[in-house]
Amino acid sequence: MPRILVIDDDPAIAELVAINLEMAGYEVSQAEDGIKGQALALQLLPDLIVLDLMLPKVDGFTVCQRLRRDERTADIPILMLTALGQTQNKVEGFNAGADDYLTKPFELEEMLARVRALLRRTDRIPQAAKHSEILSYGVLTLVPERFEAIWFDKTVKLTHLEFELLHCLLQRHGQTVAPSEILKEVWGYDPDDDIETIRVHIRHLRTKMEPDPRHPKYIKTVYGAGYCLELPSNGQSGNGDGEISAEPAASGVSDGKGNA
Repeated sequence: MPRILVIDDDPAIAELVAINLEMAGYEVSQAEDGIKGQALALQLLPDLIVLDLMLPKVDGFTVCQRLRRDERTADIPILMLTALGQTQNKVEGFNAGADDYLTKPFELEEMLARVRALLRRTDRIPQAAKHSEILSYGVLTLVPERFEAIWFDKTVKLTHLEFELLHCLLQRHGQTVAPSEILKEVWGYDPDDDIETIRVHIRHLRTKMEPDPRHPKYIKTVYGAGYCLELPSNGQSGNGDGEISAEPAASGVSDGKGNA
């Protein structure tokens, strides 16, 4: 039975979340502040953490960052559950290491769906390791067992989400992948209009893999259409400034020079 740790200082919300998680078949532990929450996470090593941001003693952003820095808890999926719903709050949450972000008030069914998706996706084995799919092309090779990428003969350590996002793009290298498709495949739930989640993790990937993240050569934005991974097959550096224009009826495949 998966164990979920709920860290929230609002007794009513915490109890509501805990009861519904238990009814869904999960074992639930609770903490009402950041210090106790971090301590319980290290003690229990739960399968998932539901984390509020506005916590007494230590706020949720800090708790998340600390858990991500500790190798014992670095890979535990974290769902931030908070009343802070501005785009900047979400960006800060993802930058702190959150896997998903749900704004209060929320539908319990949506919370349960996201919990299921996180547990399914972070089952300690990446989706790439469960299927016979593309794991290598040109200068890029994915190593599912270690959440790593071999990139131009250099080992790049990825988070679980970064790995799944890169794997999603690799399956369609040279093609444009729509944000709705990425959200459904990587995050595991039906997409909505907010794609800031994807933008943050694309930026993280570019920081690790692009020579100049502000002018990407490989992980490109196709404005109005999605993202495209363009890989040189011969180990040579690619061209392009990362800005591609797409005609509405175009296939989304780019020639690397900004032409669709």
